[in-house]
Amino acid sequence: MSTLLDKDGVLLDASTLRFERLLPGPVERVWAYLTQSDKRKQWIAAGDFELKQGGKTQMFFQHKNIAKPGTQPPEEFRKMHEEGHKMDGEIIAIDAPRTLTMTFGEHSEVTYELTGQSNGGVLLTLTHRKLTAGDLKNVSPGWHAHLALLADRLNNREPGDFWAMWLEARKHYAEKFAK
Repeated sequence: MSTLLDKDGVLLDASTLRFERLLPGPVERVWAYLTQSDKRKQWIAAGDFELKQGGKTQMFFQHKNIAKPGTQPPEEFRKMHEEGHKMDGEIIAIDAPRTLTMTFGEHSEVTYELTGQSNGGVLLTLTHRKLTAGDLKNVSPGWHAHLALLADRLNNREPGDFWAMWLEARKHYAEKFAK
């Protein structure tokens, strides 16, 4: 990832991580990749969302579906890679197609904010809150790699190698956040 530092996640405080990505628009297209299972499964996880405040969310992560064929995940993710992992949540706030805040896992929250740009692009600001120090170890490289796949999909490019990106980003964030 030659542009790793150009797209770095930033710690806003000890438990809040933020990423920004400039993506091709329009906003409605990016919103569809965040909220529609068939599009979302191409970069992170399948599953249905009830797009209303208090609506239920289901995400089914199965990384073998987004990884290059034949690539192997780190040992700690082998089971999730092959068998998948289900995560239920709830929509905390929604202002379609601009903002979505939802619970993510047992204790954290993710907000997606979409802002149209004058060049027709869309600024995606992703903020993940209520993270533990242990969460940061895997969440930081995870979002980094997943967002790279999203950008590839939206730019109609062949998706990158998820696990290679994840491993490189994990090393980078371990060094960055150790400071």
